[in-house]
Amino acid sequence: MRVTIARMRPSVLLPLAAHVPGVARAYGIPCRLPREDAVAVTFDDGPHPEGTPAVLDALDAAGAKATFFLVGEQVERRPELAREIAARGHAVGVHGYRHRLLLRRTRRGLADDLDRAAELIAEATGAAPLYYRAPYGVFSNASLALARQRGWIPFLWSRWGRDWERRATGEAIARRAAGRLVAGDVVLLHDADYYSSAGSWRGTLEALPAILEAAASLGVSWIPLTHAT
Repeated sequence: MRVTIARMRPSVLLPLAAHVPGVARAYGIPCRLPREDAVAVTFDDGPHPEGTPAVLDALDAAGAKATFFLVGEQVERRPELAREIAARGHAVGVHGYRHRLLLRRTRRGLADDLDRAAELIAEATGAAPLYYRAPYGVFSNASLALARQRGWIPFLWSRWGRDWERRATGEAIARRAAGRLVAGDVVLLHDADYYSSAGSWRGTLEALPAILEAAASLGVSWIPLTHAT
């Protein structure tokens, strides 16, 4: 099944590719690990002054490593938090400088956005990002081309907790994210609430221990995307 993303209304787009695997296949965007002996948890929208440190502590307690798709404007405000993410052994990726839907953005404007984000992330963390996830998981053709020109790997996910929702509970988030977890899955969560319901990161934090424990029953580990190959 091939869906023309550019013709979809924004209300339909959140996030389309996670529901329609054919879109990911058609555009060559991976949503699972290329190996079946591990799982990956990813966090979008940070860094956040409360959510990010709490998530980092929970990951440390579980001995898990993650990938954080960082927003440039938030890194600019709190570079020390971005630095801490990398210092604790987690991978960082680009989530854009501004968290905005890409479909109406010009190629030049988008190129400037991506370069600004990547520069801030690299300066703060000391690591050049290798992975890219578009805001809301909605890639445009231009964003895919620009990312690949920069040597980045666009990446989606195979499981999510819908933790941005106002009424999402920790139990519901854990059930959606890991209730049917299988080896090779990539889980989407958020360590920030800048672009979602206020305080939504608290539900994520409540769900995180159960989500992280789910890997043990599979006999696999949580790895950053940089260790996926």
